Amino acid sequence: MNLVAKEVKPQSQKTALKPETHQSSSHQPDKHPTVTIRPEIIQKMGVRTTSVEKGNMQKYIKTVGYVAYNEDKLVHIHPRSSGWVEKLHVRREGDIVKQDQFLLEMYSHEVLEAQQDFLVALRTKNQGTSLNRQQYKEAIRNRLRLLGVPDSTIRQIERQNQSINNVPIFSPQSGTVTHLNIREGMYVTPSLEMFTIVELSNIWVMVEVFEHQLDWVSKGLKAEIRVPALPGRVWKGKVDYVYPELELKTRTLKVRLHFDNPKGELKLNMFAQAVIHGKPNKNVLKIPQAALIVTGERESVIKALGDGRFKPVDVKTGMRSQGEVEILSGLKKGERIVLSGQFLIDSEANLQASFLRFSEVGQQPPQTHPH
Repeated sequence: MNLVAKEVKPQSQKTALKPETHQSSSHQPDKHPTVTIRPEIIQKMGVRTTSVEKGNMQKYIKTVGYVAYNEDKLVHIHPRSSGWVEKLHVRREGDIVKQDQFLLEMYSHEVLEAQQDFLVALRTKNQGTSLNRQQYKEAIRNRLRLLGVPDSTIRQIERQNQSINNVPIFSPQSGTVTHLNIREGMYVTPSLEMFTIVELSNIWVMVEVFEHQLDWVSKGLKAEIRVPALPGRVWKGKVDYVYPELELKTRTLKVRLHFDNPKGELKLNMFAQAVIHGKPNKNVLKIPQAALIVTGERESVIKALGDGRFKPVDVKTGMRSQGEVEILSGLKKGERIVLSGQFLIDSEANLQASFLRFSEVGQQPPQTHPH
């Protein structure tokens, strides 16, 4: 589409429809010539302009991830000694337990021997000094604790002055049983994980950000998530941890977000859409992203000079956020740029620049070659 009128005859008076060419002192044509367009064509093209402004730009990152347990609230329960599971009081994964709730009863010969030694220490009154007896008794009591015997059970043994065959094991915290690996009658050893209990009142969301976004992310920044399973809901949280290494294959960095989950609505492995809100860049030069022309490595805009004149201008851009682009160089505050129709104007300017280059080549005298 040719947006400028073609010359029919040479005129002494300059026409407003011709491209304005500006040559430097070295006779090189302008890289981006000014294009003048008739008003009726401007109207048909729907050309709209806007001003270059200064203001704040909010950094934010949109990403996706999944819900994970808060590993700070995750406990693994192993027996402190070898023995047999005599009675199981929590039988299913997914059961909710309270802190100090009865989980199981266990028989252990090692624990029974330690109880007998404790009872002997309690009954020995006439041997050694009072201090030595007390130290020995405390040593046996600590041995029972190390074997996983609760303090309440130790007091019961001392009060009743007799051993207990089946020692109870209680839950160290409230939460949900996520792993149950025992049944009644099983022989267990300290290496066996019997229960895993996790507290779900707060959870993690694991997301990834791209390498060029690293300087936008830091611990403590505000974050929010939405999950497709619960439409219309938004959870507010924060960046809890930024991992130190990039994934080699994806060139992304893992980031951990922290959210409260008092009702337990967020479930393990739920898909989540996340937004991380960074700190604002203040008082920056910015334009609408729709006005930017990106062709290969070149970024440019069409500057509106008035009276139907337009000129492509190369720009250097910075951050992009919420439909706006930061301008680092190439424009000034208050200048008018084209917001719609800029691609046609840019094409016409490129065409005119090509004509001018051909014209310049044609004006050069032919070169002679010595024989």
